[in-house]
Amino acid sequence: MKVVIPAAGLGTRLLPATKAQPKEMLPVVDKPAIQYVVEEAVASGIKDILIITGRGKRAIEDHFDRSVELELALETSGKLTELEEIKRISDMADIFYIRQKEQLGLGHAVLCAKEHINEEPFAVMLGDDLIINDKPCIRQLFDVFERLKTSIIAVERVPQDKVHKYGVIKGKEVEKNLYEIEDIIEKPSKDQAPSNIATIGRYVLTPRIFECLEKTGPGVGGEIQLTDGIKLLLSSEKVYAYEFSGRRYDIGTKEDWIKATVELALRRSDFNSSLSECLKKME
Repeated sequence: MKVVIPAAGLGTRLLPATKAQPKEMLPVVDKPAIQYVVEEAVASGIKDILIITGRGKRAIEDHFDRSVELELALETSGKLTELEEIKRISDMADIFYIRQKEQLGLGHAVLCAKEHINEEPFAVMLGDDLIINDKPCIRQLFDVFERLKTSIIAVERVPQDKVHKYGVIKGKEVEKNLYEIEDIIEKPSKDQAPSNIATIGRYVLTPRIFECLEKTGPGVGGEIQLTDGIKLLLSSEKVYAYEFSGRRYDIGTKEDWIKATVELALRRSDFNSSLSECLKKME
């Protein structure tokens, strides 16, 4: 299976840090955010990754490319551990790039991948959502997809006062943590939301979604929304939602970006002791 990672957004929620650099390249501890997403795909057995980029995103391509000069400098200076890590980054997957020439929304970004996908089921992973679990979130969706053979999206319950930030489903629970979607609404008001079960940035979709996106006009924010394409998809196939296991950080927000950096650093043996002591002193 192939994975599409939309990474063409302007990152306005993280300004001014994203004025001159891609939000996907902001570090979480010592890795850019998008590397965590690529590593989740690779850990799930996927090696064919398409990143949808835009203007000012060249740093993403450079990060996953070879850097002969850097490799030579690390080898010459005897920094072999760092050299091994740098080589691993460029070798871990086959990564392709397509530019989204206009900022027309997530649905349009996914539509840009149509020719690369070539009539096969595929995954979509958003770089804003960093999900930590022993079993990768996208692997959890694959396992359900292999049983149901139809589109499935990851969801989680959110506070009612935050439903306006998400796509929200109406569905019936068919087994534990699994819902057959009856309706889906992009960023509803608290009063209009059919539930507090919100879509997050992991999807496994059939190629029929492309036909739906081609018929989808501008929605919320004047953009072509993936949620609206999925809503149209419901008329031709069953779509399911799965409550995944794991800890999600919305690193498109400043608060969660800081939380992710601190909490993931605390999981590292090389940071845990000194960082824990520092945080205690700040209490």
